[in-house]
Amino acid sequence: MRVIAGKFRGLHLEAVKGANTRPTTDKVKEAMFSMLMPYLSGGQVLDLYAGTGGLGIEAVSRGMDHASLVDRNFQAIHVITNNVAKLHAPDLFTIIKAPAKVALGRLAQAGKQFDLILMDPPYAKETIADDLAAMADQNLLNSDAIILVESDQAAQLPLDSDNFQLLKQKQYGITYVTLYQYLNHK
Repeated sequence: MRVIAGKFRGLHLEAVKGANTRPTTDKVKEAMFSMLMPYLSGGQVLDLYAGTGGLGIEAVSRGMDHASLVDRNFQAIHVITNNVAKLHAPDLFTIIKAPAKVALGRLAQAGKQFDLILMDPPYAKETIADDLAAMADQNLLNSDAIILVESDQAAQLPLDSDNFQLLKQKQYGITYVTLYQYLNHK
């Protein structure tokens, strides 16, 4: 695993040992960030199921200002901490050890808002629709925020809704990459 492009390009990232995480392959990561290129011009990133932190790190490497990296697993947090330390830019990242729902509540209480959300939840846990609703309900999304979801074909992804518009979806093997835009009604 490595950072593919930007200011941290080429940096090798540590992976979480074991079968509890599923790092995004370089091919899928490159496809994801090709989809995201028009939206990587600064702002706040939330990597909600960070695993290794690779997606959030890639987003900052390519132009975002700051990433909050969230994971509930102790080993994942250890790996994220090591990967961020390799960048020598600790002010660009906040690491949060908590389940997604708890982290979203804490971020909302702190008044945080995000321009880009990266979600790669465990495929067996169907939380995507609930997470999207929670982010909208808790005012965590800036106007026109972009949400990128990595999932498998079994995921019950919402189509367009009152709060989110489906922009694009692509399939890479068993992996689906879906891009949404938040529709701010305020």
